Amino acid sequence: MITTILFDLDGTLLPMDQELFIKTYFKALAARFAPLGYDPQKLINGVWKGTQAMVKNTGEQTNEEIFWNTFAELFGEQIRDDIPVFEDFYRNEFQQARSVCGKNPKAKETIDHARALGYRVILATNPLFPSIATESRIRWAGLEPEDFEFYTTYENSRYCKPNPAYFQEILTHANVHPEECLMVGNDTAEDLAAATLGIQAFLLTDCLINRNSTDITQYPHGSFDTLITYLDTLYKTNTQS
Repeated sequence: MITTILFDLDGTLLPMDQELFIKTYFKALAARFAPLGYDPQKLINGVWKGTQAMVKNTGEQTNEEIFWNTFAELFGEQIRDDIPVFEDFYRNEFQQARSVCGKNPKAKETIDHARALGYRVILATNPLFPSIATESRIRWAGLEPEDFEFYTTYENSRYCKPNPAYFQEILTHANVHPEECLMVGNDTAEDLAAATLGIQAFLLTDCLINRNSTDITQYPHGSFDTLITYLDTLYKTNTQS
């Protein structure tokens, strides 16, 4: 019986071309920090290395700690003095990336519908960003952070997709069993990793990422309208059992 729905954000609730988004994000980041003496390419390479370190996180530290420890190894401990500047960047210049993202009113409709049916709704977005950036992207999608019972950020997570431990951490936090959950995402590698724990999956195909040419016919998949119908079917199954 499904009680909890985990939603991905980027490419799922928030339509985007991931490569264009990253390009726009990094361009704004480099422009903000160049006047402070940061070489743009070195800064971007540092963010990538910090991101890779978070993806490889094995749980001893939060993703936030892993990221800044990696950054400090590259730029020196004094980089930590600029953490408030990075936070200010996410409040301001980062918002430029909104222009390259879409907005689908069906996203809010789907979240509202899921909640109306009584499902617990959790945002399972890869926790590579601080909360301020995650909350911004939630709003870009036409939603509010309060629409979710819980959302993952680099402050509150110790793993990343596609590590199954990322999903297990959510299950533990929510005190829910895998078979009670449905993961809704658009990335066959990252989001279908939830299935290894016994979590059911639905692939939203509007911005599908399928780098490994996975056969998606074995999973429920389709548009937001298809997803809403699927949720209704699950609800009826739950109430009849």
